[in-house]
Amino acid sequence: MRQKNMRFIITGIALVVLAAGFFLVMMGMAPQSNDPATMMQTVGEASGVVAGIGIVLTVLGFIGKKFPA
Repeated sequence: MRQKNMRFIITGIALVVLAAGFFLVMMGMAPQSNDPATMMQTVGEASGVVAGIGIVLTVLGFIGKKFPA
């Protein structure tokens, strides 16, 4: 039987929330930028990578680790 890895799950969810928060905060700052399109493209790429890592960690946490017999 496999046991859920709660550390991975919590860390993954936290990374997804932080990535979304970073994206939303930077979206509010975009109008003051000299080049808002390029800034949001860079912010979107960084947020996407962090959210992707968070999703992978969450999935791996739900898959779990083998429980010693």
